[in-house]
Amino acid sequence: MTNNKMERFNGEIRDREKTMRGLKTKETPILAGYQLFHNYLRPHEGLDGKTPAEACGITVKGKNKWLTLIQNASHQPKSNNLKEKAYQPKK
Repeated sequence: MTNNKMERFNGEIRDREKTMRGLKTKETPILAGYQLFHNYLRPHEGLDGKTPAEACGITVKGKNKWLTLIQNASHQPKSNNLKEKAYQPKK
């Protein structure tokens, strides 16, 4: 077993971080944004030019895929607590 995939990903993060002169806080949205870019927008040679999401059957439609992802994310509940957002029938 090798850790080539993880080392490559770490290298990509490091390359991005260098141009930004470091990540200033632990809560930075940069890493989450890069994860989205890596999985939904960046074509991969090993996947015949598809993104990992496309290889899994997930497509992002629209001219501006970044904008589409942001718009879709803004329609999701803000909380990770599912009980808080559970459907409550009207009485």
